[in-house]
Order: sequence, then structure tokens, then C-alpha cells
Amino acid sequence: MEFLRTFFAQTIVKRILFLMLVVILLYSLRHMLNLLLLLFLVTFVMGRLEGFVTRKLNRLFPVSPLVVNIALYLLLVISLVFGILNFVPKIVVQVVDMFNNITRFMNSSQQNEFVEMTAAALEKLDFQKYLGNVVNYIMMLGKWLEIILFVLLLSFFYLVQKKKVVQFTEKFRHSKISWAYKEFYYYGRKFTSSFGKVIEVQLLIAVFNTVLTIIGLWILGFPYLFALTIMVFLLSLIPVAGVIISFIPIGIIGYQIGGLSLVLWTILMILVVHALETYFLNPRLYASKTKLPMFYTFIILIFSQHYLGIWGLIIGIPIFMFLLDVLGVEQSEEATE
Repeated sequence: MEFLRTFFAQTIVKRILFLMLVVILLYSLRHMLNLLLLLFLVTFVMGRLEGFVTRKLNRLFPVSPLVVNIALYLLLVISLVFGILNFVPKIVVQVVDMFNNITRFMNSSQQNEFVEMTAAALEKLDFQKYLGNVVNYIMMLGKWLEIILFVLLLSFFYLVQKKKVVQFTEKFRHSKISWAYKEFYYYGRKFTSSFGKVIEVQLLIAVFNTVLTIIGLWILGFPYLFALTIMVFLLSLIPVAGVIISFIPIGIIGYQIGGLSLVLWTILMILVVHALETYFLNPRLYASKTKLPMFYTFIILIFSQHYLGIWGLIIGIPIFMFLLDVLGVEQSEEATE
């Protein structure tokens, strides 16, 4: 009995047990994964944005974080309502049209060696099934609107009452479950400093890639720009593999409207965009500790997609970085080269 008491009193044992309990809890809440992940992302990003805006405005005149939060959420809600009323119908029409167009291309019997080779390769990858799943995911607008409404309300109330929430949570430090509070505090800090920051960087890079890619596609005369904007942004959140996946529908559309020459120009444009990301943006946004070899990146994406689905492609790398941080693995540039 004394051995067991001593064993479970060790810090490392407590942390492993706590992490296992969290994993079991998250698995039991897997049907709420969209809500939980989106809530964390929106709260984290809006919290960082509120801090940034408050610091900048305080240099000019004193301003309350509460006022900044209210202004930011009002702006966000107005933008969402404006976007839903004006752009969502166009996006839905373009997504359906683009999906049908690509399906016709893959089912066509043109006597063209390039077309037949491309269609055969996509059929082996079962690309039509994956594209259909993505389309269905985007088309679930009613479900997503409900999730977004809950996320905005919860994140807003948390940020507005952040001090009160922290003060109330502090009461658990001296309660009968103080050990759980200490582990929650430990993992919470690690999670925010690693997972949160990597997700923030992925969002910034996705915005950068989307803006430059859509400008390039507009210059090259591509149709379906609204639908392609959404697709490129979502796939840009997937490290490395997102570039390859997003090029498949873009390449097919390019071949249909301009032939092989337009496909080559599109490849050149995408290479330029990602060269700017790799050599200009990444060194400034990613610290050297967040760099991973491409082999590790693909292995993590394969396993995270298998167990977490589409979300796994987005959060797989941040979760791995969080685990490296918890395990105290050295993540310097020299260690990854």
C-alpha cells in the first residue's frame, strides 16, 4: 500500500494519468469536436487580437479591454452577416458548379492522353469521394451557423469576464482536487504556448497564401474565384499536403479553360507564392523550434487524419508540437536538420 501511495504521488505519474483522463474525456466528447476546436481557435485568436489592439490604442489614449472586445465582436458579427447575405449564395453555386465540372472532366472520354492519365490517377486516389466529402462539409451551412453562434457567444463571455473566470478557477487550487487543478494549469500553459501559437501561425500563413493565390488565379483568368478562395484557405491550413491537394482541382480547371500552357503558368504562380512563404514568411512567423522535417510532417498528417478526420489535418502538427513541449524535446534548428 505504501508503495502504491509513493508511486502515485510522483509528479510524472500524476501527469501521465491526468493526460490519459483528458484523452478519454475528449474521446467521449468526439461528437462535439467541431464546437470545442472552433471555440478554442476563436477565443485564442480574438484574445490575442484584443491584446494587440488594446496595446496600440493605449499609446494614443486609455481604453478598456472590455470596449475593445465589444468593438471587435461587433465588427466580426457584422462581417459574418454581410458575408452570409452577399457571398454565401454565390459560394454555394460556385462550389456545386465546380464539383460538377470536375466530375464531368473525370468521367469524360476525350481522346487525350494527358486527360486520361490524370483521370486514371485521380480515380486510384478516389479523389471524387474526398472532393464530395469536402463539398458536403461546406454545404452543411445550417449546422455550421449553429456552431458559430455558440462559439461566438461563449468566447465573447469568456473574454469579457476573463478575470472573474480566472479568479473563480483559482479556488480549485486549495480544494480536494487541487492535484487536478495543478496538472490542468501545467498542461494549459504548455498547450497555449505551443499548440495555440502554431495554430496562430498556420492561420496567418493560410491568409497570406490565399490572398496571393487568388490574385494570381484572377490574373490568369480563372472562374469560381469565391469557391476557390474558401478551398485554398481551408487547405492552406494543412501543412505541406494542402498545397498538393488544392492544386488538383485548380489544375483541372486550368486545363479545361486554357490547356496545358495555363496549367504550367499556374504551377509557376503557385511555386512563386510558396517560395515567398518559405523564404520570407516562415522565418518571421515560425521560430526555429517549430520546424519539422517533411518526413515527420507527412507521417503526423497520415495518423492524425486517420484518427481525427479533416480536423486532424489541421491540428495534427500543433498537437505534435505540444507533445514535444511536454516531453521537453529539444526543438532547435540544429536538431531538425
